[in-house]
Amino acid sequence: MYWAQALAEQTEDKELQARFAPLARALAENEQKILGEFKAVQGKPADIGGYYLPDPAKAEAIMRPSPTFNKIMSSAQA
Repeated sequence: MYWAQALAEQTEDKELQARFAPLARALAENEQKILGEFKAVQGKPADIGGYYLPDPAKAEAIMRPSPTFNKIMSSAQA
């Protein structure tokens, strides 16, 4: 969130500023919800389908536990 805010607040590159302003705003508005989603999965065992050759779908689900954060980041890439 802080890097997005810094890019949105800088004034040297207006295009970069315009691109990151909505992202920074969305992250700030949803900060508590995102933190709650991250905290909810902390300290629990996770099945990733194997130690040396994890299942990509299971690993992705575990490594991206916040649907809110994922949605915001996906919309920023569009």
